[in-house]
Amino acid sequence: MKFRLLCIFFGLMQLSCTSQSQKINGVSYVAAPNAINQANVDPVVKLHANYAAVMPFGFLRKLNATEVIHNTDRQWFGETRKGAKQYATLLQKNNINIMIKPQIWVWNGEFTGFIAMESEDDWKAFEASYESFILEYASLAAEVNAEMFCIGTELHKFVAARPEFWNQLIVKVKKVYKGKLTYAENWDAFEKVPFWSALDFIGVDAYFPLSEEKIPTLETLQAGWQSHKEKIVALTKKLDRKILFTEYGYRSMDYTGKEPWDSSRKGKVLNLKAQEIALQALFNEFWKEDWFAGGFIWKWFHNYEKAGGMKDFYFTPQNKPAENIVRENYKIHQ
Repeated sequence: MKFRLLCIFFGLMQLSCTSQSQKINGVSYVAAPNAINQANVDPVVKLHANYAAVMPFGFLRKLNATEVIHNTDRQWFGETRKGAKQYATLLQKNNINIMIKPQIWVWNGEFTGFIAMESEDDWKAFEASYESFILEYASLAAEVNAEMFCIGTELHKFVAARPEFWNQLIVKVKKVYKGKLTYAENWDAFEKVPFWSALDFIGVDAYFPLSEEKIPTLETLQAGWQSHKEKIVALTKKLDRKILFTEYGYRSMDYTGKEPWDSSRKGKVLNLKAQEIALQALFNEFWKEDWFAGGFIWKWFHNYEKAGGMKDFYFTPQNKPAENIVRENYKIHQ
């Protein structure tokens, strides 16, 4: 009898450990000009990913423009509602869970965190347009039964200036969509978001600076995480919400841990090993933590054969040694 009880106890312990190790192993699935097919999804399955962020886009002509242009015939297929639905449906057929993550692109690539209006009337007009954009895709998330919906990405000035709008928007989203909610804030502003308690996850785009070194070691990068990790842990304890890296990733270049958010083209030196090490440091520091929900690697292109490669110094891990790092860690925590 005692032996049997011990077996049951250790069995339950093993089950508990297994459930704790399961994470959101996600890819940020880039919107493309055309529909996707099974060949475009197979590499996601082989990566042991269990989630994909499907990212329809809205556009602003400038940082203080009041209209979010979205779901038009002039956009790429994957940026529209029809395209996002096609992507989500095919990914779901392959047992990939979905986060619908509508994002804004400002002409000339200006940072969305700087979006701000110049008058109350402009704010009202912009809020109405942004609400239309978000509710459009909240209804899509409900239609495809997506597991998660993201109400915005890196909009710090907008959030800081108009907190009441965001509180009301969350209420409206919840009337349309009944799944899990998050918001994706940049690494340097996630502590300032006032509405985390109304959402299910604290979403962070995790481009934290970790090291000034040209080729940092694994130990250096993990040490570089500690001060950031203290702030993350403090917030998750305070709010009783798990942390989700709504984006994470590194470029395959020298100094990849210095300014991981940097997407500029000039003066970059290819370094595939640095991307490998930086990703492994992140997995070592976070994927074992109970308060960490998982994350979405930035970024994953549909046309796998042409994506990334051994001469590419951008973010995607595709067709680089870093892809094996992601695959191995996702397999452990699937």
